[in-house]
Amino acid sequence: MFRKLLCPGWPVVIPLALLTAILCGAVLSHPDTGPQPPCGSETFPPYPDLDKPPTTRFWDRSDLGRDWTPPACTGWTTRGFATLAVTVGRFRNSSGVDGMRRRIGAISELKGVLYWSTTHKQWQTLIVDAYASTGPPAERRRQDFSPDEITEGKYLYFQQTDNLSGKAMYRMHILSASSDRLVFDTENVTTMRYLLIPLFHPGEIQSIYFLERESQDVWRYYSIARTGKNASTFTAGHDASSINRAVAFYRYLVGIPTDQEPPASP
Repeated sequence: MFRKLLCPGWPVVIPLALLTAILCGAVLSHPDTGPQPPCGSETFPPYPDLDKPPTTRFWDRSDLGRDWTPPACTGWTTRGFATLAVTVGRFRNSSGVDGMRRRIGAISELKGVLYWSTTHKQWQTLIVDAYASTGPPAERRRQDFSPDEITEGKYLYFQQTDNLSGKAMYRMHILSASSDRLVFDTENVTTMRYLLIPLFHPGEIQSIYFLERESQDVWRYYSIARTGKNASTFTAGHDASSINRAVAFYRYLVGIPTDQEPPASP
């Protein structure tokens, strides 16, 4: 009926029923409720130490239930997901909020961003092409967005071609823009295909980014990348790839070489 936990410093007798809940003095944590972005409560995953690699976390559709409700501050009203990838980091930035706005608006500089391919075990080009667009209805190529265009409430459009799902139009929405906080989200507004097979219909690729100033030249970064719960099953089961793609954008945005060793998920 009883066993003794053989952990250093813990020579205590514990009921057998608790052995599945306790390991070397650590009790089970609260149930996993998914990502908790910086919206007035404690973040999950937590921010790593400064100058450390970003923390990443991946969930698939079986982890949190088909009808998972996104945190209210994301503004996402559609429940559920196929995959969720979260990237959390702290980084140095001496260019201030205007430098961050310029980086966000520099869509053309996304071209050539690299990521670690877990399939080919090498660095590969993630973004084949990218450019700012006037958006519908004309959808003409234009110059990159200026820092002055990264303002609260603004909707901006861009075209992006990645190495797997091809070319798509995206919409960027600037949710918050102040001297200490930038929040924006993106989603595809056209269908994304691979070899003519639809992978993601409009609105099924969504990301949201929280950038907050911690001190004069230290910022915090929190992102959630979600694929819709009705996304093609061809996109399932690639957690390492999803993490590496999310970290590639983190590296780009904060000014780290996107092919810096080691990869986030080898």
